[in-house]
Amino acid sequence: MSPIHQHKRDLRTAADLDRDAIDAILERSLRMKEGLRRGGHEPHLAGKSLAMIFEKPSLRTRCTFEIGMFQLGGHAVYLGAAEIGLGKRESIHDVGRNLERWFDLVTARTFAQATVDGLAEHCRIPVINALSDAEHPCQAMADVMTLREKVGDLKGFNLTYIGDGNNICHSLMIIGARLGMNVTVSSPEGYEPGAAAARLAAAEAARHGGSYRFERDPRAAVERAQAVYTDVWASMGQEHEAEARAKLFAPWQVSAALMAAAPAGAFVMHDLPAHRGEEITDEVLDSPASIVFDQAENRLHAQKGIMVYLWEARR
Repeated sequence: MSPIHQHKRDLRTAADLDRDAIDAILERSLRMKEGLRRGGHEPHLAGKSLAMIFEKPSLRTRCTFEIGMFQLGGHAVYLGAAEIGLGKRESIHDVGRNLERWFDLVTARTFAQATVDGLAEHCRIPVINALSDAEHPCQAMADVMTLREKVGDLKGFNLTYIGDGNNICHSLMIIGARLGMNVTVSSPEGYEPGAAAARLAAAEAARHGGSYRFERDPRAAVERAQAVYTDVWASMGQEHEAEARAKLFAPWQVSAALMAAAPAGAFVMHDLPAHRGEEITDEVLDSPASIVFDQAENRLHAQKGIMVYLWEARR
C-alpha cells in the first residue's frame, strides 16, 4: 500500500474484515437499528458524501445505501454505467482520482472484482464492494446481523448454504468462519466455491472454533442446519446459462422436502431477488421459518455500520 493510502481501510472482500472489525460493525449496526426504532438518527456522517457506482441494476443495494447515507446525515450520488463508462469511457485510475476529490466514500456494484480493487488502489477514500462477481460482503454482514438478532452469539451455529458456490457463498463462508460458525456448503459438481475461499474459510474456522465443510448431497448437508441459505442458480451476467443450470441444480432446490431433512425450527435464508419455483419454492420462502425479509431490512443497518466503521478507521 502506498503512503497516500495508509490511513484508510476498504471493504474489497470479506477477508478485509477481521473478527474484531466484524464484531464492531455488528454492534454499531444493531445499536443504530434500535435507535432508529426509537425515532432517532445518529448523524455519524453529517456533511459527508457517498459515490455509488452501479454497473448492475439493484433494488436493495441502491435503496439501502441511499437511505443509509441520509439517516447518517450525509448524501449519496448514484452513478450508473452510462454516466461513467468505467474502464471504457474513462480509466478506473482516472475515475478514482476524480471521485476522491469530491466524495468521502465510494461504493461499487460491479461485474469484475478487479474493478473494485482498482478503485480501492487509486482512491484515497474508503471503497466498499457492494457486489462483484467474486464476493458480496455487505450482504453477508446483513445476514450474520440477522442471525445474531435471532440467536445471539453465533459461535457453533450451523449454517448450510445450498446451491451455486458464488459471490455470496464466498463472503458467507469467510465471515461465518471468523465468527466461529459451522459452515457447510452443498453444490453440484463444477459449481463448488472457489478453492481460495474454501481454504481461507477452513483456516479461519479452525482458528475461531468453528468448522467449514463441503457436502455434495444436499439432504446430508442440512441434517444439522440451524439455517439453510440459498441463492439464484444463475446470477446477473449468467442468464445464458439459466436453462442448463436449472436442470443440473434441480436436486438442490430448497423445498419443503429438503427442509424436512433439517432440524425443526431451522431458518430459511435468501439474499434476494429470488427466482421462485427454481432455487426455492413459494411454500418455503413464505413460510414462518423464512427470515428473508429481515435480511433485506438489515442491509440498511449493516451498511450504515460498515460506512461508519470505514470512515472512522480512516481518520
